[in-house]
Amino acid sequence: MNQKSSYRTIFKATSLFGGVQVINIIVQIIRSKVIAVLLGPAGMGIAGLLTTALGLLGSLTNFGLGTSAVRDISEAHATGRNSRVAKVVTVLRRLVWMTGLLGLFLTFIAAPYLSNYTFGNQDYTLAFRWLSVTLLLNQLASGQKVLLQGMRKLKLMAKANVLGSVLGLLISAPLYYFYRIDGIVPAIIVSSILALVISWFYSRRLKIEPIEVSRNDTLHEGKSMLKMGFMLSLSGLITVGASYIIRAYISKTGSLEDVGLYTAGFAIVGSYVGLIFSAMSTDYYPRLSAVATDPKQANELISQQAETALLIIGPILCAFLIFANWAVILLYSSKFIPISGMIQWAALGMYFKAASWAIGFLFLAKGASKVFFWSELVSNGYMLLLNILGYMLFGLDGLGISFLISYILVLLQVYFISQKLYSFSFKKTFFKLIFIQLSLGILCFICNLILPSSWSYLLGIVLIAISCAYSFKEMDKRLNLKEAWTNLKKRKNG
Repeated sequence: MNQKSSYRTIFKATSLFGGVQVINIIVQIIRSKVIAVLLGPAGMGIAGLLTTALGLLGSLTNFGLGTSAVRDISEAHATGRNSRVAKVVTVLRRLVWMTGLLGLFLTFIAAPYLSNYTFGNQDYTLAFRWLSVTLLLNQLASGQKVLLQGMRKLKLMAKANVLGSVLGLLISAPLYYFYRIDGIVPAIIVSSILALVISWFYSRRLKIEPIEVSRNDTLHEGKSMLKMGFMLSLSGLITVGASYIIRAYISKTGSLEDVGLYTAGFAIVGSYVGLIFSAMSTDYYPRLSAVATDPKQANELISQQAETALLIIGPILCAFLIFANWAVILLYSSKFIPISGMIQWAALGMYFKAASWAIGFLFLAKGASKVFFWSELVSNGYMLLLNILGYMLFGLDGLGISFLISYILVLLQVYFISQKLYSFSFKKTFFKLIFIQLSLGILCFICNLILPSSWSYLLGIVLIAISCAYSFKEMDKRLNLKEAWTNLKKRKNG
C-alpha cells in the first residue's frame, strides 16, 4: 500500500468511527438525562453503582479478550488462509464462552458481598444475581465485535455500534418510564441482549466455515490471547485504581464539589477530544498488528497515524484553548467555569498524548504483554503522584498541569522503549508537524492567559484559522483533497 492509500485508509476509518462515537456520546447524554428526570438522583446513583460494579467484575474476568484477540484475528486474516482464520475464530469463541461463564458464576456467588460492599446492605443481592447474566452476554458480544474489527469490516462494525446504542436507548427508556427504579435491572439486561443479537447478526455475514479444533490446539492458540489479555486486564485495573485514589484524595483534602469538577473537566478532554483516538484505534490496531513483524512498515504506519491525529486535533485543541469557558457553559453550566484552566493545561498535554498513543499500540501489536504492563504500571504511578502534587500546589489547575507533564513523560518513555526494543523512530515530517501545531496551541494558551477576552477571541480566531489552513495543506499533500473535490464535482455535473 502506497503512502497516499495508507493515509486515505486512516482518514476514512477516522471519519466513519468519529461519526459513530459522536452518536454514542449523544445517546449517552440522552440516556443520562432520561435517568435523571425519571429516576432522580437516587435512581441515577443506583444505576451508576450497579454498572460500575459490573464493569469492575467484567475487567477482572474477561481477560481483555476484546482487545488482545484483535491482534490474533488480524494476523490470521493477513495470511489469506481461511483455515487459519477459522481456527483462531473457533478458539476465540470457546474462550469468550469460558470467560463469560466465569464472570456469570463469580457475580452470582458473590452477589451478597457485592450488594453489601456497594450499597452497605444486602438489598441488591437479587439484582446482582439477575445482572450476572450480562457478563456472559457482554463477553459473547465482545467476541463477535472482535471478529469484525480484526477482519477490518469497519462498516459492519459501525452499523452494529450505532444500532446497539440507539435501540438500547429506545428499549430502556420505556422501562424507566413505566417501572422507574425497578426498571434499572431489566433495562441493563435487555441492552446486553440487544448488543449480543446485533453483533451476532452482523458478524454472521463473515461466512467463516466451522472447523474442528482439538483441546490441545485450543490451549496452544488461546495461550497467547489469554496471556496478553490478562496483562491488559491488570493494566486496566491499575488505571481504574489510580483514578479511584486521586478522586478519594481530592474528596478528603478538598471537597466533593472538586471531585465533580475534576470528573467533568476530564470528561470533556477524554470524551470530546479523545473520541478522535477512539475512532482511529478501531482500524489502526488491526492494521498495525498485520505489519508488526516488519519494522519498516510498522514505523511508517505509526508515523502516519501520529501525523494524522495531530492534523485532526490541532485545530480542535486551539479552539478549546481559546473558547474553554464557552465549551464548559455549553456542555455543563456556568457553575463549572472553575475547570476552564484545567482544561486548557490538559489540552496542551493532548498534543503529546497523540504521539504517545500512536506508539503505545506497537506493544499490543507485537504481543509484548510484559512490556505493555510495566510501561502502564510505571506511567500510572507517576501520573498519580503528579496529580496529587498538582492538586496540592495549584488546586484544579494543578491537575491540568500534571496531565501535561505526565504525557510529556509518557511520550519520552514509550519512545525510548520502542526505539531500544524495536528500532522505532518518527519521520522528520512528524517533528515538523508537531512543532508547528504545538506552537500554535501555546500561542492560543498565552493569548487566553494574558489578553482581555475580546482581544483573546480575535487573535485566537486568527490562530485557529492558521491551524486549520496548515492542517488542510498537509492533508492535501497526503490525500490530494483538491483533486478528490474536483472529481466529485465532475461526477455530480456529469
